[in-house]
Amino acid sequence: MNMGTLTGIMIPFAGTALGSACVFFMKKQLSDKVQKSLTGFASGVMVAASIWSLIIPAMEQTESLGKLRFLPACVGFWLGILFLLLLDSVIPHLHMNAKQAEGPKARLKKTTMMVLAVTLHNIPEGMAVGVVYAGFISGSTLITAGGALALALGIAIQNFPEGAIISMPLRAEGNGKGRAFFYGVLSGAVEPVGAALTIFAAGLIIPAMPYLLSFAAGAMMYVVVEELIPEMSAGEHMNIGVVMFATGFTLMMALDVALG
Repeated sequence: MNMGTLTGIMIPFAGTALGSACVFFMKKQLSDKVQKSLTGFASGVMVAASIWSLIIPAMEQTESLGKLRFLPACVGFWLGILFLLLLDSVIPHLHMNAKQAEGPKARLKKTTMMVLAVTLHNIPEGMAVGVVYAGFISGSTLITAGGALALALGIAIQNFPEGAIISMPLRAEGNGKGRAFFYGVLSGAVEPVGAALTIFAAGLIIPAMPYLLSFAAGAMMYVVVEELIPEMSAGEHMNIGVVMFATGFTLMMALDVALG
């Protein structure tokens, strides 16, 4: 793994860490409106990344199949959905502002389950960055260095508010600033690890690249529909989440086209 690739897979993690550091500079917990805005923005980025950075490249790599080139993308997409559904069922976790934990019953602290929820969310993002960089490294796909960087930057941008969303509530619950920051950073540590493992696996099975790209897309879309959109829409009705969704979607689409 060269330095450029290592830097690329660390960019999203840096976004989470910088967002978590907000706990040192902000005194008040993020308001409900701000949280909905940031969640909507993250949703838009992830949906656009799933389409432009993952699903479209997956289908472009299987053009030899003609009208059936959608099949590998569909198979990979469903495998990604089912994989996250499995993780969602076997890992105890607590979503932001939720009163009841999901997954198997476990005697874990609320803080731990909140971190597990964000970690679960970050797994597909790390896989997405990893598989895109694997495609670029292999040289056998249509993925460019700019396209890989665009995905890493897009996820890093939406990871910044996510870091704040996890660290600020932990601080509000009585945790020290250092502890809240640590948990926020810890929730994002799975991304570079997942990216590195995905690069290694993809290097062994290059022909499976279209399936891996769409797998990551399916996993990310699961997170958006199962977690982010419900959080964006919970409580008092606000349109700000939809506006920020469109903003995140547009930004990620522009990044991918401009840099790809």
